[in-house]
Amino acid sequence: MTQPVSQVPANAPHIPVLLDEVIAALGPQPGDVMIDATFGAGGYTRALLDAGAVVHAFDRDPDAISEGQKWPETQEQPPRLVLHARRFSEMVGAIAEAGVARIDGVTMDIGVSSMQLDQAERGFAFSSDGPLDMRMSQDGESAADFLNTADENVIADVLYNYGEERQSRRVARAIVAARPLATTGDLARVVRKALGYRPGAPKDPATRSFQAIRIHVNAELDELQEGLSAAEQLLGEGGRLAVVSFHSLEDRIVKRYLREAAPKGGGSRHLPQLEQTPAVYRDVSKAVRAGKAELDRNPRARSAVLRHAVRTDIPARDAA
Repeated sequence: MTQPVSQVPANAPHIPVLLDEVIAALGPQPGDVMIDATFGAGGYTRALLDAGAVVHAFDRDPDAISEGQKWPETQEQPPRLVLHARRFSEMVGAIAEAGVARIDGVTMDIGVSSMQLDQAERGFAFSSDGPLDMRMSQDGESAADFLNTADENVIADVLYNYGEERQSRRVARAIVAARPLATTGDLARVVRKALGYRPGAPKDPATRSFQAIRIHVNAELDELQEGLSAAEQLLGEGGRLAVVSFHSLEDRIVKRYLREAAPKGGGSRHLPQLEQTPAVYRDVSKAVRAGKAELDRNPRARSAVLRHAVRTDIPARDAA
């Protein structure tokens, strides 16, 4: 039985957001095969293993995979925890290679992990100075590479589309003028100066720009859309999907996807009945948010939204 969030030890190194709600949505049973698409520190995986499930866990961050390999469940025969050092958009191929015939549940915790934010050397946060990196996989184009070489208009579009920064043109102009940028502190100072930061303001104006650049560098929204499609292909009838997002851009994608995957009847008695696409999901939840007890112990949960659904027997739609 999963330990309720309210009973998780206060010194726990990582508290998975909406843990009780996610596990209730997945309903793991002994012998079920589950996918944790965003392993991180393994909070959801631990709860699924404790319920008797077999877990295939994905993470593109080599640090997360390295820590997971220390878990005893990876050494069991057969292993109850199988780690995949891959993007979760690659789930279909990875599960086929593993020879797994059926998946009973998929969970995704979208966005950057607490461990990544807390490590200054990973360059995700401006709370402490570090290299301007932001790469989840620790390879490819870094945030510094992008900001120091991209056209000003491209930077502005990224800030506007992924950070909803209304003054994106001004910020992009300031970034280009301040090149080269090397650290998170460099970027934060440029953005704050461009937007007229006042110490003590309720929200640091650099927050939106950091979010936007991180999403761009890691192609997070594309990854989410492809991951949802992959889960649809893998889940068997009665399989469960649970997705936790942390900002409106992510939640909008999940909400729209589930609305299209579980369409309601169309038309009315005054109009011809609309042709309806068969639903590949049923029992789609409304947005689930953290309660007061969880918010008191884990402020990061305040922006978290869980949406979940149950797979029908309708064949998966063509992959996007």
